[in-house]
Order: sequence, then C-alpha cells, then structure tokens
Amino acid sequence: MRVSERDSKRARTPFGLALFGILGALALAALIALAGSQGSVEVAGVPLFALCVASALLMQWVAFIPAYLRQTESFYDLTGSVTFITLAALSLLLAELISPRSILIVVLTLLWASRLGIFLTSRLRSVGFDRRFRSIKPNFALFLMTWTLQGLWVTLSLAPGLAAISASEQPPVDVFLVAGAILWLIGFAIEVIADDQKRKFRLEQGNKGRFINTGLWAWSQHPNYFGEIVLWTGVAVIAYPSLQGWQHLTLISPIFVWLLLTRISGVRMLDASAKRRWGDDSAYAAYIAATPKLIPRPPRRCADSLA
Repeated sequence: MRVSERDSKRARTPFGLALFGILGALALAALIALAGSQGSVEVAGVPLFALCVASALLMQWVAFIPAYLRQTESFYDLTGSVTFITLAALSLLLAELISPRSILIVVLTLLWASRLGIFLTSRLRSVGFDRRFRSIKPNFALFLMTWTLQGLWVTLSLAPGLAAISASEQPPVDVFLVAGAILWLIGFAIEVIADDQKRKFRLEQGNKGRFINTGLWAWSQHPNYFGEIVLWTGVAVIAYPSLQGWQHLTLISPIFVWLLLTRISGVRMLDASAKRRWGDDSAYAAYIAATPKLIPRPPRRCADSLA
C-alpha cells in the first residue's frame, strides 16, 4: 500500500517527540548537575550532586527494561518514590558533613516519597491500570521518554535539597530552616488531607460518576497539587542558606513543580478528562466558575450536595 507523505510524517511523529523529550530531559539534567555541583563534595573525583543526578536517571532506565518487556506501568510511580528515597539517603551517606539541615531535608523527603509511593501504588492496584500509559507502553521510544522524564522530575524537584546535603559547608540552624519546615508541613498536610478526602469520596457507592466538591475540594479544584507545590517551596527555603554561586539555579525546583503540575500533566490532563465527563453538567460548570483552579480560598457558596 502506498504511504503518503502526510502518513509517513505522522508515523515518525512519536519517535521524533520521544527523541526530543529524551534529549531535552538529558540536557536539562546535565545543566542542573553542572550548576548544583558547585560547592558539592566529591566522591572518587565526581561531585556528589552530579552522582545523584546520574543515579536518578540510571534507576529509571534499569526499571524501564522489565516494564517494557512486561508492558506494565505497575511499578512506575513506585520507582519514582524509591528514587527520591535513594538519592536522599545516598547524599546523606556520602556527605562529608551532616547537619540538622541535611537530616531534616532527608527526613522530609522520606516522609513525602514514602506516603506518595504507597498512595499511588494502592490507587493503581485498585483501578488496575493507569490510562496515561495506554497508548505509550507499546512504543519503545515514548515509553522510555516517560521514564527519562521521571528521572528529570526527581532531579529537579529534589535539586535544592541535594545541593544543601552535598554542600562542603553547612550553615547552622536559622530562620530559613524553621520557615521552610513550617511551609513543608502546611503543604504536606494539604496534600495528604486532599488525597484522603478524594479516596474516601470515591469509595462511597453513591458517588460513582460524580465529581468531588466538598472538603478542601470546595476551596480549590486541585488542592493536592497546591500542597505539593508548597511543600517543595518549603524544601527550597530550608536549603537556601547552604547554596552558593550557580547552585542557586536549583531553586527552580518549586517553579518546575508548578509548571509540571499545571501546564504539562496534572491539572491540564485532569481538567480535560473532567470536561469530557461533566462538560454539560450545570453543577460542574457552577463549581468551576466558583472555585479557584489551584490556590485555595473559602468557597463563595456552600456546597449543598455532591454534583
């Protein structure tokens, strides 16, 4: 059968997109590794920060092999959480100096990553599949891209924390540590409460096919994502006094998390799915009109009932 130029271009698009995504992720990871390595202690002549970045990517590629062979996304989210935990523990283990700031960052990372990993894995098991990967898994390049992007996600999210832990100089406890810890606690509490409220909502048989507009979800359309942005902002604040020179570029972390959750995945994907399901529902339209997209505020109207 003759293949037109347009069809041929369409056939090449997934590979081109995947190649662009992989190379772009590697380039960005290399830049942040270079910036974060200034002032980092070295391990066998390699900056500890750069070693952590390389480890994040390597862990994804190793996990990708059985995932592709088995055509499964079952341990994708778990691998991301394990990578966060591994990098935090590795950086602390290999650091020359261990300070209260370093220990706090590691503990907060372990708490968040463990909770998120358990939550996402449990949700996947209950549903049985992740619709994000339906059309991606069979395509080697696209599936590899998603794993590579996860390595970049771990790297950029944790970057200021890794830079602080691996720093050759450790400042004493200060107002940044306290303020950052408070921010992290607020963000973590919002994320956990929001996730738990939606989980319980979905367990109620009478809520099948309905959208949630109660609890924190009456204050924000995506309170869990707001909480995640706030907690990573907290980590950046905690880490700030330890940074020097180019390491300050790692403070892009909360901006990256915001862009990822609101412009790339998260909000954008969920809103598109919700529009397909409830786009003609007047109650949903009223909820969207009255409720902030991300930053919570007290509801303008009382949520009388579930839509």
